[in-house]
Amino acid sequence: MTVDDKLLEVQEKIERKVGGIGRGKYSRVLKMAKKPNREEYVKVVLITGIGIILLGVVGFVIYLIMGVYIHLP
Repeated sequence: MTVDDKLLEVQEKIERKVGGIGRGKYSRVLKMAKKPNREEYVKVVLITGIGIILLGVVGFVIYLIMGVYIHLP
């Protein structure tokens, strides 16, 4: 078996796996999925941004508390 034969075999294997995506166990999810409209997108961005900012604030408060009690350099 040459290198070309092995590569063709790997390529066919990948194509079989990718070709079955729409027919397998994920087909319901793919059929139900849709592109979000502008309102949904803005809500997701706002919620994600608020979460990131909140985590940053909590981390900074912990850093300040640790600096006061442990005297970090």
